[in-house]
Order: sequence, then C-alpha cells, then structure tokens
Amino acid sequence: MIESNIQKIIRKEILTITNKTKSPHIASNLSIVDILVVIYKYFVKKNNKNKFILSKGHACLSLYCVLHFFNYFSKKTLYTFSKNKSKLMSHASHKVPGVIFSTGSLGHGLPFAAGKAYVNKKDNIYCLISDGEINEGSNWEALMFIGHHKLNNIKIILDYNKIQSLDFVKNVIDLEPLKKKLNSFGFYVSKIDGHNYKLLKSVIGKKTNKPHFIITDTIKGKGVKFMENSVLWHYKPPDNDQLNKAIKKL
Repeated sequence: MIESNIQKIIRKEILTITNKTKSPHIASNLSIVDILVVIYKYFVKKNNKNKFILSKGHACLSLYCVLHFFNYFSKKTLYTFSKNKSKLMSHASHKVPGVIFSTGSLGHGLPFAAGKAYVNKKDNIYCLISDGEINEGSNWEALMFIGHHKLNNIKIILDYNKIQSLDFVKNVIDLEPLKKKLNSFGFYVSKIDGHNYKLLKSVIGKKTNKPHFIITDTIKGKGVKFMENSVLWHYKPPDNDQLNKAIKKL
C-alpha cells in the first residue's frame, strides 16, 4: 500500500470517530498523521529499543488509529474510543497496547522522555510535542536537562502547526526565534515540512552527535481544506454533513 493511502485511511478514521463520539481536537489529530505513520512504520515497529511518547496527549485518536493500522489492536477496539469503560480514553493512556505513558496535561511527556533517554542510553526515544505545549516551563527544564547531558538518543519532534487551543501561537506566546533558542541549549535542530513523507523518514532517521530537535511545519486540520489553519476546529467536532464533505475532500 502506498504511503499516501495509509494517511488517507487514518484521516478518514479520525473524522468518522470524532463525528460519532462528538469529541474535540480533530484538527490537532489531523496535523500529526504523517509524522506518526513514519515513526511507527520505519522506527518503532521495527525495533523494540525504539520508544515513542506522545506528549500532546489530546491528539491520542491519531495515535490510536495508527496503532490499529499497525495491528496493535482490532478495529472493534478502536471504535470504543471515548466510550464509558473503554481503555481508549480521550487522552493518551498507558493501558492501550503500544502506549507506554499516559499524557494529557501538557508538559508531562517530554520530561518523561528525557528521563527514559537518560536512564537507558541503548534506547532511542521519540517524543512528539505541540507548539502550544512549549508554553509549559516543565518542557524548558527538560530541554536544559537533555542539552546538559548531551542525550543524543532522543529525538523531539515539534508539531508546529502554529495554532493552539484558542488562538494562533504567535498571539499567545511567540516562540520565535525558536531554532536559535534550541541551538543555544545544545541541540542539533532540523526544520522541515511535517507532511513530506520521504523527508520525515530521512530526517528522523538521521544520526546526530547532539540531541536532535525536529521542527516540523504542519497544517492544523491537514487534509480537509475547510478545517485547515482554523482555530475553530481545535474543539469543534464535524456534524454529519461536514463529515461527508470532509471525506469527499480526502
């Protein structure tokens, strides 16, 4: 199956489940599909020494759909998302096969990933964080720790879609000049298109002597034009008409 079809299948699942459950964060989920597919297809599924942490735990539906696609659990289980007594809660849960750490409150995943990388240098740690999440001081403490200890077995991938819950990131707390800040912390920094499959594979797989921070320029709501780059779709789920329209756009 060609890569573009994998992403379309997963985005369709995200749209359908969000519609059925009336759950939020659809645009946040759509922006990271390409990143997750690359990480699981080429790194995590192929080597049990490679560990992944989704720090932006509110986008767990995207992770769950990718885990289902790579046979961590059944479609029946996937469609229990957000239902009463389901293990697939609306924020990432370690009770779900393939999820090693529960996240949801922002600023927790990266410190945990830093600890994992520090304790076991033989493991390769991949941590996906959000741009709004960088507002959290705990992340800057983790970045200082990672840089100080020169943990080159960790890769931090930033979903830089430039929109957080209620506004554009630059209007809340401007992150720029982000690359310059990260360089000063001792990171090797890459800045790439977060929807370019081949580039993601190449850069995530790159060996570096320093901790690697990958800024991926992404589009919030990627794949559905009327959802793209809109603050509205952080919380709003699609109704039936919008679902049908979105699936046709895919």
